[in-house]
Amino acid sequence: AMNRLLLVFLALGVSFSTATLGIDTITAISSSSFTCLKNAGYHFYIARVGQSNGNIDKTGIQNIKNAWAGGLSNVDAYLFPCHSSSCGTAKAQVQASVNALKNGGAKFGMLWLDVEIYNWPSNQATNRQFILDMVAECNALGVSVGIYSNNNNWQSIVGIDWNGVSKYPLWWANYNGAANFNNFKPFGGWSKPAIHQYSGDVKGACSVGNVDLNWYP
Repeated sequence: AMNRLLLVFLALGVSFSTATLGIDTITAISSSSFTCLKNAGYHFYIARVGQSNGNIDKTGIQNIKNAWAGGLSNVDAYLFPCHSSSCGTAKAQVQASVNALKNGGAKFGMLWLDVEIYNWPSNQATNRQFILDMVAECNALGVSVGIYSNNNNWQSIVGIDWNGVSKYPLWWANYNGAANFNNFKPFGGWSKPAIHQYSGDVKGACSVGNVDLNWYP
């Protein structure tokens, strides 16, 4: 029995040591600051590339390059979609973001699609189609795609039970301050998240300004 207990503790030890912390922020960060963040225990970064006004975030693209140069092991991008009539279609916005990343020489692992309450139309059927169109374009371009959201946002925008994109990873926003998945309540067909954004707008390590803190196991 002691041996079995020891194995359990060893297994737990491994899971703790491999858990990974990361940040996302729209602040400009130098490659030396990313190295500092890495040394402070942060190993991934997610940059904004598509802005809610339809513009490309050039700071985000430079941050991606700086993050790799600074030695981070995982670097992703996210698209905050624009719903103004002056902005392009869902597919066009994905295309513009991916093109900007590629043309800017910014290698990225995943493109996360930001689904949070901000300027989404009130028609949930339209919103579902918009998300499906963004995902379809990512697939067409060969880009790995994930969804950023939480229960409240999902309920408001597409309906809590709509599971049309549940096969893609979820970046779960819930500022409970706990770097774990313990309080996750399933929604949208997801039984668990891939990443937990557990704290928002905190003063980052290495004097990088306001950051959101993220964790994955």
